[in-house]
Amino acid sequence: MINLNTKSISLENLGIKNATIRYQLSSDELHNETLEKNQGVTSSLGAIAVNTGEFTGRSPQDRFIVKDAITEDKVWWSKINIPFDSQKFDALYDKVVNYLSEKEIFVRDSYACADENYKLNIRVVNEYPWSNMFAYNMFLRPTEDELKDFNPEWTVINAPGFMANPDVDGTRQHNFAILNFTKKIALIGGTGYTGEIKKGIFSALNFILPVYKNTLPMHCSANVGKDGDTAIFFGLSGTGKTTLSTDPDRSLIGDDEHGWTAENTVFNFEGGCYAKVINLSQEQEPEIFGAIKKGAILENVVMDKDGVIDFADTSITQNTRVSYPIYHIDNIQEPSIGKNPKNIFFLTADAFGVLPPISKLTPNQAAYHFISGYTAKVAGTEAGIVEPTPSFSACFGAPFMPLHPTKYAEMLSKKMKDAGVNVWLINTGWSGGQYGVGKRMPLKYTRAMISAVLNGDLGSYRYEDYHIHSVFGVAQPRTCPGVPTELLSPRATWNDDEAYYKTAFKLSNAFRNNFKQFEEVANEDIRRGGPQRYAF
Repeated sequence: MINLNTKSISLENLGIKNATIRYQLSSDELHNETLEKNQGVTSSLGAIAVNTGEFTGRSPQDRFIVKDAITEDKVWWSKINIPFDSQKFDALYDKVVNYLSEKEIFVRDSYACADENYKLNIRVVNEYPWSNMFAYNMFLRPTEDELKDFNPEWTVINAPGFMANPDVDGTRQHNFAILNFTKKIALIGGTGYTGEIKKGIFSALNFILPVYKNTLPMHCSANVGKDGDTAIFFGLSGTGKTTLSTDPDRSLIGDDEHGWTAENTVFNFEGGCYAKVINLSQEQEPEIFGAIKKGAILENVVMDKDGVIDFADTSITQNTRVSYPIYHIDNIQEPSIGKNPKNIFFLTADAFGVLPPISKLTPNQAAYHFISGYTAKVAGTEAGIVEPTPSFSACFGAPFMPLHPTKYAEMLSKKMKDAGVNVWLINTGWSGGQYGVGKRMPLKYTRAMISAVLNGDLGSYRYEDYHIHSVFGVAQPRTCPGVPTELLSPRATWNDDEAYYKTAFKLSNAFRNNFKQFEEVANEDIRRGGPQRYAF
């Protein structure tokens, strides 16, 4: 056994000098360090609660990729993948490591990718103990034997207290998250939001795996049934990815980041979960609620003087979160690998209330909807949003995808066809009218629809069993066990055909306008997968 607290490591090779290095502290030790430094408080559930400061979410406009010989011709340079000068990176890097020198810092060796064939060793250097505890929760945890000869391939340097000077450093403002594929460094500063740490490595894997490993990276959750069938859930934040994959009858593989290999296996990148907790209740989501205990980190929640959390209070942010190691969930797949993918679910929270709560997609429609990555923003989620607004994020994860979206879509299409999977579009959003008029689809009915698919109750497509949506062309089942039949037809729930179709055409136009950016590189089959009718 090695004493991890006293194991001597040097960060001189990173340029960090004379720092007091707290190496590989346990979750309990980091919990206590956070309390001692008055950087967090203990909630009544036992989990520590922290405030991430100025930033309570990612800052996509401040995420950069160093443009160099590796990335120049491969990255899809855009408003998402913003180029950063390599010399500017070097100068900023020197400032950050000088800032961390002579400080007490927290260092963790961990890895990503549960499949041994794709394992990526990571060293995480944090200014704050709770950021290091987040890394303990979210990355995979090496054994003591693995740590003896640990050789990090990528390094995350995380300095929330360091503020960049945009005029000198080449950043947009004082915060930044920069990937350097040549030096294999994720450099993060000026923001305490922990999601930048995990999404930095996710973005790196979204380049490494398809370019070098013939493996599709996916912004999705996944679980496996008792018969060994794997289900994959794609979806943007707030659509139900974590909630719907955390199923007491199926083993959780992971809730957010996975790879789909050429050997037709699906593996988790992570060692934990990062769930939204807005309006969380023990009754609706018992597994996630039960995971909030000592070892978990709550972010930006509001508590009373006794540490009791008000999950409905969004006065700090709508993006309240909890991170916890995956072993806080009782029913997990060990190791986090599944085989034989059979069903893929695209989750969308349609605030316009016009998409069916469940529909079956053809391969062409699946490719179209994957490239589109639709959900909707509702009033109050962002400044200036006063009515439902369509939100498109290619591949259900555009901010983390360095390659052109069609690269991922082509890989997914081929894998779907080769594996013979069924693809379903699930609307976890509104029914009976748009946001403000209709109501959110009850979680129990969404769960019943997914269970019906996984149990084989919806069968293969037949006209007698499915209705083709007149605007979007998707096949919506006429009946589904456990779901009131009238809910399966969005038009019927409105009781106003004119208003329904007017809104449906509005959304179909938004789909088509968004897809114009991909039309030149998408083939005719994919283009035909979009809405069948639209208003001029």
